[in-house]
Amino acid sequence: MTILIIDDEEMICEFIEAYLNREGYKTISVHDGNKAIDIIDNNKIDLIILDRMLPDISGEHICEYVRKSYEIPVIIITSKTEEEDRIEGFNLGCDDYICKPFNPMEMVLRVKALIRRCGINKHDTVNFKNGLQIDKLKRIVKVNGCKVELTKTEYEIILLLASNPGKIYTRDQILKLAIKESYEKLDRAVDNHIKNIRKKIEKELGDSKIIKTVYGVGYKFEE
Repeated sequence: MTILIIDDEEMICEFIEAYLNREGYKTISVHDGNKAIDIIDNNKIDLIILDRMLPDISGEHICEYVRKSYEIPVIIITSKTEEEDRIEGFNLGCDDYICKPFNPMEMVLRVKALIRRCGINKHDTVNFKNGLQIDKLKRIVKVNGCKVELTKTEYEIILLLASNPGKIYTRDQILKLAIKESYEKLDRAVDNHIKNIRKKIEKELGDSKIIKTVYGVGYKFEE
C-alpha cells in the first residue's frame, strides 16, 4: 500500500508521513506538481493526499489528470474552508476533503475509511465483459472460465494494463512497473512478453483483441 503525499510544505509532508508510516503504510512525498505527475505515471500509487495550492501546477489540475487517467482515490487538503470551496473540490473528482489545520489521527482515520470504501485492500476477482478474469489473490488469469498459464512477468504485465483500461503505457513504464527493470536493452523484451500474452489469451477470445498497440508509444488494454 503506497500513499503519495503532495504538498509544497515539507513539514506537513513529514507530519503526515510519520503518522501513516506508524500505521504501516508506505509513503512518498513530493513538493511540486510536475514531480507528482511523474511519480504517478511511473509508480503504483494506491491513494493520493493532495494539497490544493501548489507552486507550479494546481492541485485541481492534478486531480483532474488523475481522474482522466487512473482510478486512484484522492484526498484534498487545503486551507480553503468555505462551503463552496469544498463543493468545488468534490466536483473536481476528489474522494474526500480535509481543511487545514487538521488532527493527524483524523487524517489516518479518513485514509483508512477511504481504503475500505474503495476496496483497495480487497483481493477480489476482477471480471471483464470480454470473458477475461483476473484473480489477484491466487494470481490466476482465466478466459471464459479456462485457466491461462502465464509466467510471473506476463501476469504482472496483464494486471498492470488491465488495472487502467484505455491508459497507454510506454515500454519504459511497463519495464519499471511490471518487470521492475529500466534498461533500454530490455525494450524488445516487453514486445516479446506482449506477443506471448496475446498468443495465450487472445486465442481464447476469438476476434477480440484486448491488448492494443499504440504505434510509436506503447500498449493499452481494451475490453
